Amino acid sequence: MNTRPAVTAPAHPPLVRSFHGQTLVDPHAWLRADNWREVMRDPSVLDADIRAFLEAENAAADAWLAPHADLRRTLVKEMRARIKEDDASVPATDGPYAYFTRFREGGQHPLICRRPAGAVAGETILLDGDALAEGKAYFQFGDAQQSPDHALYAWTADEAGSEYYTLRIRDIAAGVDLPDVVTETTGDVLWSTDGRHIYYIRRDAEHRPSFVYRHLLGSDPADDVLIYEEPDKGFFVSLGRTQSGRFGLISCGDHDTSEVWLLDLHAPLAPPVRVEPREPGLRYGVEHHPSLGGVESLIIETNADEAEDFKIVTAPLASPGRANWRDLVPHKPGRLLLSQSAFRDHLVRLEREDGLPRIVVRALKDGSEHVVAFAEEAYALGFDPGYGFDKTEIRFTYSSMTTPSEVWDYDVESRARVLRKRQEVPSGHDPARYVTRRLMAPAPDGELIPVSLLFARDTPLDGTAPCLLYGYGAYGISIPASFSTSRLSLVDRGFVYAIAHIRGGTEKGWRWYREGKLAKKTNSFTDFIAAGEHLVAEKIVAPDRIVAHGGSAGGMLMGAVANMRPALFAGIVAEVPFVDVLNTMLDDTLPLTPPEWPEWGNPITDAEAFATIRAYSPYDNVAAKDYPAIFALAGLTDPRVTYWEPAKWVARLRETKTDSRPLLLRTNMEAGHGGAAGRFDRLEETAMVYAFALAMAGAATGL
Repeated sequence: MNTRPAVTAPAHPPLVRSFHGQTLVDPHAWLRADNWREVMRDPSVLDADIRAFLEAENAAADAWLAPHADLRRTLVKEMRARIKEDDASVPATDGPYAYFTRFREGGQHPLICRRPAGAVAGETILLDGDALAEGKAYFQFGDAQQSPDHALYAWTADEAGSEYYTLRIRDIAAGVDLPDVVTETTGDVLWSTDGRHIYYIRRDAEHRPSFVYRHLLGSDPADDVLIYEEPDKGFFVSLGRTQSGRFGLISCGDHDTSEVWLLDLHAPLAPPVRVEPREPGLRYGVEHHPSLGGVESLIIETNADEAEDFKIVTAPLASPGRANWRDLVPHKPGRLLLSQSAFRDHLVRLEREDGLPRIVVRALKDGSEHVVAFAEEAYALGFDPGYGFDKTEIRFTYSSMTTPSEVWDYDVESRARVLRKRQEVPSGHDPARYVTRRLMAPAPDGELIPVSLLFARDTPLDGTAPCLLYGYGAYGISIPASFSTSRLSLVDRGFVYAIAHIRGGTEKGWRWYREGKLAKKTNSFTDFIAAGEHLVAEKIVAPDRIVAHGGSAGGMLMGAVANMRPALFAGIVAEVPFVDVLNTMLDDTLPLTPPEWPEWGNPITDAEAFATIRAYSPYDNVAAKDYPAIFALAGLTDPRVTYWEPAKWVARLRETKTDSRPLLLRTNMEAGHGGAAGRFDRLEETAMVYAFALAMAGAATGL
């Protein structure tokens, strides 16, 4: 059923421009609203013609999905049955209180709570997400931090999906917010030690986080002090804090370069101090130790001195510049340092080697190290340093594609582990019913692409199984082989769920990222195709039953492989897909464009980058040929991948492709990049995607 929109788009002249002697014709440029900044704040001001186009596409998508309503209801019921509805996080102790989140039965949003440290009773609800979201089309908590004296709670929330957060400060004893309200922040929150000042970030006119302000409690936000302004439109700014609690961190950077400024939280009126001036290609992050070897020091992870996979150095706080950096943990090629946290007696780091993460604990007194080991072949690992500096206990989370998430507390001195929580699956989950494997798929240039697989033990691996093949491949982001209750609804219906760990991520070190960006971006696409072809060649999946899935930069991947190898896929799901790459990279007024140039290239000034991007940009390479069935999802208030990218892509596909397979565009008119905010509303979106995948792979009969 190839449902088409009932409304024909009005005629608009194409946008014709010239760059580097080349003519670029954009027939669907009219879908980009001139007032897109206003639309981010208030979706109701969207141009009527554009709204009519999006709503017609939504109606067509809904019509196609209508015959699958029973399947979608079944999927939602299954997925919801695997969620512990009154779930709660493991409390994190900070001084006299333990802070945690929980959900009520049937609740969409979290409750942020605390109770006395060490107690099991005495809960205080600081913020009730369900109550705060009532009557709102969209609601999402951002950052939240208790004041040092635990009397106040600074919190942020986004009520449009556009990532404009409002900052409020709750009086915990009174249960009400103070008059101090700051609108249109990024959501970052940081307290000074005296509890009288709050730091936050505002965006510039192009939605880029650029300005750090200091607010004095009780004062008019109009009088807040600008303490840092980012001069480079290509750099984004964020706030953090050292584990010691002494310094706040203003971190500035793009995808290649970083710079850190220290905020002395003990002296909030003091100006920020730069650690090391930015230098193209130099990346670093900062921790603090009050007495490392008897000297107040910074502990810095960095790629300086050609340490591509990063090393850890130290520097005296009094003179922290690069000239004084001394190696603590030397660089080891292929061992990628991901993060570090400094405690009084230990340095704990998360690293990845041979595609798998691990935690390494280093004793600062003698440099001895030990690894927190895990038995499974493929798994996901997260590290949470928690609150406090003078402690020996850390927390980590562990899961695999068959093992539900576990939260452990680990004593770095005794090496004792305590299981604090294991994810409950109320409807039941038997890990023995499932198999996880990791394959290595050969790429055209001889590289081996890791592919993580999950399937039911009774699924026949004879070349007949349907497959959902997921990929991302950008920004150095690695896709973990973690547990998901939702994907079991596919696996239980005979699907092989596969993750292709393609170049552009860092699964095999920083080189793996470098080989999937800029002029080498097409490696990501050919890697993904190679992964699909290998699964077929090994007779693990059927050659005509593969559905590809990716979102955001992974949506670009979907658009590219649809153009390059359409016959390999029965269907493609592209969520908030970055498919109009060339036009976006040519528009330096958009939020992400200047910061993205180090990832994709700057086609405005660089003719080679223009030619490279033009050669693969999915929108620009739609051709008159048969395509797989395609389901694109967008968010109207998305500042990361603007709604008009998937809209233009689908419009061009409709007028160009030669097949009659389904082509769907579903725009969430009340949300942004992350889709629906409520935990059960998200299941509805997942069910749409899975119903499409099941139908396209010919497996929708297994209700």
